[in-house]
Amino acid sequence: MSIGHTLLGLLESGPRHGYDLKRAFDEHFGQDRPLHYGQVYSTMSRLLKNGLVEVDAVEAGAGPERKRYAITDAGITDVAQWLARPEKPEPYLQSTLYTKIVLALLTGRDAAELLDTQRTEHLRLMRGLTERKRSGDLADQLICDHALFHLEADLRWLELTAARLDKLAEAVRT
Repeated sequence: MSIGHTLLGLLESGPRHGYDLKRAFDEHFGQDRPLHYGQVYSTMSRLLKNGLVEVDAVEAGAGPERKRYAITDAGITDVAQWLARPEKPEPYLQSTLYTKIVLALLTGRDAAELLDTQRTEHLRLMRGLTERKRSGDLADQLICDHALFHLEADLRWLELTAARLDKLAEAVRT
């Protein structure tokens, strides 16, 4: 996820302080990974340097001055271009799991047990996501669906690999 573009998009509704940006980010996108304040301010500093935001106001307070940021026309254009650009699908051609299976076969370890352990872990995570989906709002449901579909594809791959394990063992040992 592009933190900079996300913060720019949040600024399109109007100027905000860094604290407000962090709160809005966490509310919409940070359920599993809240944004750190330092990341907000370093990102805003970079966006300011690049002319994508400007300081709309500076307020003095008991602590450090509070800057209120506003998106510039260049920032709006940058967000529009980012939103229009499709994300590159991730084909997972260098899977860690595949590497572990091949290494297990090469070293005489039980690759079937590795697959069973991984299947159990996938199912555990899927149960947790399904429960979260049941009790979540629409955004949470969509995020969980995305993860569940990927995990389902992984489970299909685990089953396929288990069915072909003897052939794979023969192929990697020759």
